[in-house]
Amino acid sequence: MQKLKKLGFPRMRKESGERRVFLPDFIQDLTQLGFEIYIEEGYGSRSGYSFDDYKQGNPLVKSCSREQAHAQAYVMVLRSPSDAEFDLIPAGTCLISMLHYPTRPKRVELLTQKGIKAISMDSIVDDNNIRLMENMKAVAWNGLEAGFDALERRWPGLLRDDPWKVLILGSGMVGKHAVDAATKLGNIERNNDHIAQGGPGTVALCVGRNISQNPEQMRQMFSGVDMLVDAAQRRDPSKPIVPNPWIAWLPEHAVVVDLSVDPYTLSTDPPVVRGVEGIPMGSLNKYIFDPQDADWMKTIPESVDTQHRRVTATCYSWPGIHPEACMRHYAQQMLPLMEALAEKGYDGLSSKGGFFERALHRASLHEWLRLSQIS
Repeated sequence: MQKLKKLGFPRMRKESGERRVFLPDFIQDLTQLGFEIYIEEGYGSRSGYSFDDYKQGNPLVKSCSREQAHAQAYVMVLRSPSDAEFDLIPAGTCLISMLHYPTRPKRVELLTQKGIKAISMDSIVDDNNIRLMENMKAVAWNGLEAGFDALERRWPGLLRDDPWKVLILGSGMVGKHAVDAATKLGNIERNNDHIAQGGPGTVALCVGRNISQNPEQMRQMFSGVDMLVDAAQRRDPSKPIVPNPWIAWLPEHAVVVDLSVDPYTLSTDPPVVRGVEGIPMGSLNKYIFDPQDADWMKTIPESVDTQHRRVTATCYSWPGIHPEACMRHYAQQMLPLMEALAEKGYDGLSSKGGFFERALHRASLHEWLRLSQIS
């Protein structure tokens, strides 16, 4: 019989609005794949789960301290640990998390320095470079829901004479869902009520790089929209798609919806900046910011131009707005990947293995580092 692999689940010590945890059914399924589970005491309690909900009489599910949860051969936590929490993870441990290698170079450097092995959930892609661990639909729908919530504060029921106009930057997976969400006011229930009340509806316009890099065309489009949505994946994260002076082209009532949520990391070479220059980074505690909000500058370096502002909806993790639905979705995607990991182990992952093994290999830290050296 194959030796059980020990897998720890530490609690995420994030903002109080972050209530996502892997669900009990997923934990039970992992034991069937050959994992022995160590769950930090209190895991899931903010979402109403007790340890008994996770254990279900299964001897392979154990309660443990925070230190023990981080000390297992494998550690799974949805959002990346903080720099201080990396100190709890021993060298040689495999961390499975949303690590965002391309836009978090300092995190990659820290993982390497500490000898931590890693699989970045957001880098798990198939042979056609399509993400296997994602919730792009929730990113778009939850973000657009928040954006239309902001507009509805001024126009109850979103009722007025003219259709609402939404400009979406980026036509990838998030952009496609954003178009769908925009045409339905970010919420099916709200859209049905809007139709019943004879509301004006929405016109959604989506543009790519061949338009977004043209200032004059962008100026014309910005002047006539009620909502600007950044759903773009930039080739060069050191340059914004929308420089701050362009914000002045938007009508005063317009709402900016940030779905890309890249950070400001100005100390790296090259630096990483936000797609829309001068907007804050929201969280699950607070994701709508008015222009005069006292918290506007808390997540923005002083050197960044913030002169021009509009109401902005931005959240580090939009899927977390509806946590249980999000984690059920992630569990379905992760289970076959964890089956491959249980069979091969981190060190056994190969680019010549099966479908899910190849995807995990691409998402491994050692493969990211290898490709970075080549480029």
